Amino acid sequence: MTLITPEELVALRQTGAGVCLLDVRWRLDAPEGRPAYLDGHIPGAIYVDLEAELTERPDPQWGRHPLPTHRRLQKAARRWGLQKDDIVVIYDDLQSVAAARAWWLLANSGIADVRILDGGLRAWLAAGFALDTGDVQPRQGNVELTPLSAPIVGIDRVDPPANGTILLDVRQPERYRGAPVALERISGHIPGAVNLPTTTHLDAGRFRSPEVISRLFAAQGIGPQTPTIAYCGSGIAATHTIFAGSLIGLDIALFPGGWSQWSYARGRWAVEGESANGTRTRV
Repeated sequence: MTLITPEELVALRQTGAGVCLLDVRWRLDAPEGRPAYLDGHIPGAIYVDLEAELTERPDPQWGRHPLPTHRRLQKAARRWGLQKDDIVVIYDDLQSVAAARAWWLLANSGIADVRILDGGLRAWLAAGFALDTGDVQPRQGNVELTPLSAPIVGIDRVDPPANGTILLDVRQPERYRGAPVALERISGHIPGAVNLPTTTHLDAGRFRSPEVISRLFAAQGIGPQTPTIAYCGSGIAATHTIFAGSLIGLDIALFPGGWSQWSYARGRWAVEGESANGTRTRV
């Protein structure tokens, strides 16, 4: 079980089960979510700083949001008060993209039960539940995380991908086609990549049915036995696509450096246009 509704969350907490509730509010244009958290969050939720706790420092060699070291993530999880055998529930206030980054990291670091609040903060409010203000300071956690075990690929594995592997660019179509973005040195997509924006897996902020998600992946030639690598700008949104795939049994690998790493890798190619192999420019 990887999705939970607001009503199910309330019922779960009433059982007395250990629940670690994480608020991961973050956007590319507003990376500091703490002020919004302090103004109102789900009661008991702990604020997670995505930039400081779920990534390492930006580095052109590795991208804007390199994966955190085991040590950094372990320290953060204990600060959140995460106890051994806790159920973790994660939410944000924008389409569960940031929440998916935390889900991916924890689910692949030995936490057995990690769920995303479907619809996030907006779904909680729409259900008529109240918010708390101020900060929550939990007691120190005792969780022992394991080293990341997820399928992760480096830049050389996507240039080109192995025969039969589908490289999935999950950014918005305009970025895939090559619309200039201030954060990027060069625009476009990786040669051979097909585009499936991660937001297509949502309907009004909630995940679509497994049947619809399956059709979306199938339209790109992706089924249960298809080797697939997902990438985005810097490894955040791609975990959202990986989460959507997990809802239908897909095991999708992550290229964490994404376009922010690729666009600084001298000597490679950038492709512009709507096709996987359009107009090429040397990076």
